[in-house]
Amino acid sequence: MLKKTLSALAFATLAVGVHAADVLKVAATAVPHAEILNFVKPQLKAQGVDLQVKEFSDYVQPNAAVEDKQLDANFFQHQPYLDSYNKDRKSTLVAVPNGKVHVEPFGAYSSKIKNVKDLKDGATVAIPNDPSNGGRALILLAKQGLIELKDPKSLTPTPLDVVKNPKKLKFKELEAPLLPRALADVDLALINTNYAIEAKLNPTQDALFIEGADSPYTNIVAARADRANDANIAKLIKALHSPEVKKFIQDKYKGAVVPAF
Repeated sequence: MLKKTLSALAFATLAVGVHAADVLKVAATAVPHAEILNFVKPQLKAQGVDLQVKEFSDYVQPNAAVEDKQLDANFFQHQPYLDSYNKDRKSTLVAVPNGKVHVEPFGAYSSKIKNVKDLKDGATVAIPNDPSNGGRALILLAKQGLIELKDPKSLTPTPLDVVKNPKKLKFKELEAPLLPRALADVDLALINTNYAIEAKLNPTQDALFIEGADSPYTNIVAARADRANDANIAKLIKALHSPEVKKFIQDKYKGAVVPAF
């Protein structure tokens, strides 16, 4: 009887000392977002948070999964894209407090020319087909003097807003993940850095031209409004803003991804 009592007490003591980790499910595109999240998993585990990273290959499903409460947060987009998504889909997702993590300088690539000066009249230029990234591509083209836009301050211009096009460039709008594969079929492609890296393109070496450090397109962590101040998401942000993450980004991506904290 004494043995059973002692065993029961030992089990009870063990049970009190063991706490199930809180699960935090975060959507991300593979590179660099999922890589960065996986880097901070051990740090969060030590704080009692089981970070589960769910990878997606497009820019729609990560938001839809959070909106539908399948996942807790996501890390793949910048604020202009989130604003555009919310407007188009009547969604109410928000950037979490202090949720800015990094910038991926947007670049232009070509398999046919080595210098933008060699871009021929009537050349076909591929750009993303979503409003924020398509606009971002056009802004970058305008900064190169290739086109002129109706409202230089707008972050979401479309090809219809091009008021001067001296080279008579033809714009081909494609889903962002398909842009690297289109390189052989177009003269120039404006590609999001995450997809460029996945396609083994080095933005700092292979891009004909690229955004500067003044880019407003900082990648953020987003969530539903009712989860924006969640304690576990706050722990995630703190981990993402650590000196270790800054060094990881700088060492691994060598300028293709720039810390924003």
